[in-house]
Amino acid sequence: MNILALDTSTEYCSVAYWRDGEVDAREILAGQRHSQLLLPMVDELLRHHGATVRRLDGVAYGHGPGSFTGLRIACGVIQGLALGAALPVVGVGTLASMAEGSGQGRVVCCLDARMGEIYHAAYARTDSGWQTVRPPALCAPGEAPPLPDGSWTGCGSGFAVHGPVLQQRYAGRLSAIMPEIFPHARHMARLAAREFEAGRSVAPEQALPLYLRDKVALKTGER
Repeated sequence: MNILALDTSTEYCSVAYWRDGEVDAREILAGQRHSQLLLPMVDELLRHHGATVRRLDGVAYGHGPGSFTGLRIACGVIQGLALGAALPVVGVGTLASMAEGSGQGRVVCCLDARMGEIYHAAYARTDSGWQTVRPPALCAPGEAPPLPDGSWTGCGSGFAVHGPVLQQRYAGRLSAIMPEIFPHARHMARLAAREFEAGRSVAPEQALPLYLRDKVALKTGER
């Protein structure tokens, strides 16, 4: 199975090519240049492997949560690629991809959502994949959903920005913290492969971002 995956949900831009269990990826700290960098990165990666979009079996993208503009970019690009080549699509949760990338068994994933909030979810690894313990949510760090008893690994930029608050919130639950983990197309490709194999893909026009916030900026008086 040949899969292309991409993610633009954070300040990073990443693309990955999955072929029968082997994955190759590219990433760059893009800032706000995702729309300029993404398609050239896709083209370079596919050319490197002698592949084309039309020879893919499916495409995947990070559907959120994350940057409002970033999610729209990923969704728009993936829809264009999939429609042009008549390919099925899988949307992968950005927080779930962080759990996959952590290499741990019980993970609480927190992305900095700006405006004093985080995107939060928790997952536990099982023999069949990841079990969602706490679904993706937007919340203040001090109001993060409680975790079941046991040892958990915290990962993501939420711990880099709001570390003391989250550590206090989860006192006695965190065995390790990995603030460097971020959503990456490499891990999304791995998760997407399972979804494609299970027949859980959608048509391109059904590929949508996952927004958890309607308000994307503070007003002047709120800053």
